[in-house]
Amino acid sequence: MIIYKNALQLNAHIQNIKTTEKKIGFVPTMGALHDGHLSLIRAASKINAFKVCSIFVNPTQFTDQDDFDRYPKTIEKDIEMLVQAGCDVLFFPPKSEVYTQSFVSKNFPLGSVELVLEGHFRPGHFQGVCQVVDRLLNIVQPDILYLGQKDYQQCMVIQKLLSLTNKESEIELLIEPTQRESDGLALSSRNMRLNDGERKNATAIFQALLYIKDHIDQTSFPILKEKAFMILKEKGFTVDYVEIANRHTLEPALESQEALIALIAARLGNVRLIDNMLMN
Repeated sequence: MIIYKNALQLNAHIQNIKTTEKKIGFVPTMGALHDGHLSLIRAASKINAFKVCSIFVNPTQFTDQDDFDRYPKTIEKDIEMLVQAGCDVLFFPPKSEVYTQSFVSKNFPLGSVELVLEGHFRPGHFQGVCQVVDRLLNIVQPDILYLGQKDYQQCMVIQKLLSLTNKESEIELLIEPTQRESDGLALSSRNMRLNDGERKNATAIFQALLYIKDHIDQTSFPILKEKAFMILKEKGFTVDYVEIANRHTLEPALESQEALIALIAARLGNVRLIDNMLMN
């Protein structure tokens, strides 16, 4: 695996690979890698793509400075994991390489998907996500972009970004299933910040989602959401939201609708966790 910190050098390498007609598969990350990230590398391996991963903790998408400061950084372990997973190139740039002196911040008209759920609780977050992803896509110029379903709303935002920047015809977005621990907890870089007691209780998010899924055909949505809220509260969570939404718009769903998704965001101590589950 080759490690680049310079965007021009990385882009030159990728242009050489493109002459071989091999597809470029790209996995953008903020590091503190786990098997969820590696599953995206493996997905790219299945089609024999040239695999590029980026590690950059993007300051513009954090609405809480303490959250940014506490975000885990495990670069040596990350490099080892990427090598073992068969990654071809790691882009590990400093902030000055991503946000250069000539960088001009854009405002992306994302519509309602920017305002609900995560957008409501983290105003400005998705604009920051779009800033960095747009920049990374221009550097890497991938054929396929791999994202994980755990960040479902972010996947929708990036799909919108591809449309707004006229990249839909150039870049295929593939969303891979959420990877979980054996007890159901969705893999997340933030999990490593949980203490032993919090880690044990964190599975309540998965249990609440399962409860909604198991009872969605015979119980009203307000009652389902209240029950899920109580499951979380009993395990010490402070809940930002429990929502049953239309999976195409993320607007609160009507009980007669199909294509549903349940989404949860909640805090244990100072660790905020999110998860979701497709309902039908």
